[in-house]
Amino acid sequence: MKTLTLLRHAKSSWDDPVARDFDRPLNARGIRGAKRMGRYLRDEGLVFDHLLSSPAIRCTETLDYLWEGMGRSMTPSWDRRIYLASAATLLDVVHDAPDRAEALLMCGHNPGFEDLALMLVPDRQGDALRDAVEEKFPTAALAEIAFDVEHWSDVASNGGRLLRFVRPRDLDAELGPVPHGH
Repeated sequence: MKTLTLLRHAKSSWDDPVARDFDRPLNARGIRGAKRMGRYLRDEGLVFDHLLSSPAIRCTETLDYLWEGMGRSMTPSWDRRIYLASAATLLDVVHDAPDRAEALLMCGHNPGFEDLALMLVPDRQGDALRDAVEEKFPTAALAEIAFDVEHWSDVASNGGRLLRFVRPRDLDAELGPVPHGH
């Protein structure tokens, strides 16, 4: 069995005057969200054998703060293909993952991550977790998908089971959407 965990980068700052989207840093809420997700991973005892990440600044910073919350770190394999990728490109990245890894963590961007999760998990009536992904895959959210395959290259559309979908606001209401009018 293989487990793919998709982690969308934490909330980034649109206030910073960066020349390239690639260089946008996290904002204060993003930093809190990434640390909180790290504590969640630690509390749940989630471990990963391999980490693939977009090299965009908002992903590298998300991982730095995730490790801070988790209390340990991993060395990522940076893959430029993940940066703002489509679901099809992301699936290619998954197919290329090393088979020795049973649990893969991937850090990247929307809309690709949401599209990939929806592509991999069949749409079944009453699947509240999948419905939540379809509604919105917010920043710093995490989706864990299991596949009954031996090789990453065998991961296919509708072939996965969504085990968990956790958003920062599920762990801390203050990390949720800001009410309108504030």
